[in-house]
Amino acid sequence: MKNLFRKLDKPLLIIMLLYIILGLVMVLSASSVSAVLRYNVSSYYFFVRQLIFVIVSLILGIIILKIPTQKYKFLAPIYLLGTLALLFLVFTYGVVAGGAKSWLDLGFFNLQPTEFAKTALIVYMAVFYDKSVKKDKPFAYNFIPIVYAVLMFLLIAMQPDFGGAIIVAGIVFFLFLSVPFRKEKKVRIVKYLGIAILLGLVVLLYSGSDLFNSTQLQRLKFQSPCSRYMEDTGYQVCNGFIAFHNGGLFGVGLGNSTQKYLYLPESHTDFIFPILVEELGFGVGILVILGYFYMLYRILKIAKNADSIRNSLLCYGAFLLIFLHLLINLLGILALIPLTGVPMPFLSYGGSFTMNVILMVFVVLRVNMESISNKERRELQRKLKS
Repeated sequence: MKNLFRKLDKPLLIIMLLYIILGLVMVLSASSVSAVLRYNVSSYYFFVRQLIFVIVSLILGIIILKIPTQKYKFLAPIYLLGTLALLFLVFTYGVVAGGAKSWLDLGFFNLQPTEFAKTALIVYMAVFYDKSVKKDKPFAYNFIPIVYAVLMFLLIAMQPDFGGAIIVAGIVFFLFLSVPFRKEKKVRIVKYLGIAILLGLVVLLYSGSDLFNSTQLQRLKFQSPCSRYMEDTGYQVCNGFIAFHNGGLFGVGLGNSTQKYLYLPESHTDFIFPILVEELGFGVGILVILGYFYMLYRILKIAKNADSIRNSLLCYGAFLLIFLHLLINLLGILALIPLTGVPMPFLSYGGSFTMNVILMVFVVLRVNMESISNKERRELQRKLKS
């Protein structure tokens, strides 16, 4: 265990744990009122559930640290196909919440297959392209992960979960650009990928999906939310603005938010950052954003030092998972893009999302361990030869 800890990227581990703790504190603060007044449960209800999700994630994370990424080539196809099956099951057995049929009720918690689809595609693409690039497979062979990605995109968009679908598309597109193909091959593939995206949009338009119903189209009205305070598209975001204004530089104090008194119905999920700023101030809010950038920097550094395409893509995938959620969440609550219901990494309440984002960071930590071990092995062999 001592040797295991020695090879961990301690700054990344520490900052992740700090964000997990901050997230638990903010979930308790942001949800305590709505838990009682809106859901008629204990004020600790969401905090306790989030704590359980975190503990399970950390236990699974320790297990991940002991599994070589080489074994992912056997696990990735199973994970991908299992997630795909869950996405199909949502249409038959799914639970509707927030206008989308995105959850499977397992009794003890609601599973959201969309979150697992994101990480399943990351792991599968990392394993697939590690083999594809090394063996220089035929041109058409490189589109196999894209076929799965397009199918998952359509299934998620038809729930409809436009935010989740956009993030899946973003992860796949940018992760694909990270694959070290030869330049001429990559240009050719990107052209075909563009055609595939257009075809996917055409299929979606004529699929009969509710993605483009009047309720969803209303979300495209995102500018000047306070001028539409009495409309669904303005109420939530405008109250987020009020939370920012109330907080000022130093905040009103932990637990003293007024906007969490049902003015922000999703205060413990998508809108947890405005509550954080209201209670702790813009100073802390800026530090939180800077902390995210440092976390992403550590992940990129590990990706660049990885000694295999598989491990490099796993890290880039984790980077994209965190970055895209952070970006879309912040832009949405600041009314710079339509609000899509995307949670904030480590801070927002949500079992499926929390587990996946924590486990992907543990995958990155495992990659760093392997990079250090391989470097030490090479140095030892060099010394023995000399």
